[in-house]
Amino acid sequence: MLKGIDPIISPQLLKIIDEMGHGDEILLADGNYPAESAGKRNGSIVIRADGIGIPALLEAIMKLFPLDTYVDYNVVLMMPEKGEPDIWKKYDQILKSSGETVKIKKVPRLEFYDVAAKSYAIVASGERALYANVLLKKGVV
Repeated sequence: MLKGIDPIISPQLLKIIDEMGHGDEILLADGNYPAESAGKRNGSIVIRADGIGIPALLEAIMKLFPLDTYVDYNVVLMMPEKGEPDIWKKYDQILKSSGETVKIKKVPRLEFYDVAAKSYAIVASGERALYANVLLKKGVV
């Protein structure tokens, strides 16, 4: 156990976010995202976070994770064909309270798969909300 680290962050996840460098991306994937097959196809590391929702993961990660400020966007959301998922409101609150400069890009589902294919790691969460996937680009401390 370590002090100051949310217990929701597993040792494997802590190792991965520490290993990531400037510009690397991590995908927090909802329960419907094909994390294992995407990881195998794209060479991304897959970390299991079964039973944990993305808002809890995002809040814990943002306490440790700097966002890249040298790019046009540092957070990518998967956009549905219509409307805006309710979970995005939670993301907005968490990201704003993180103190980081947040630049969000919303992309359609198929385009999101292409963007996410470049991610260093995929966290396969237990999130049940639809279109809850969120990609974070790491910055510098």
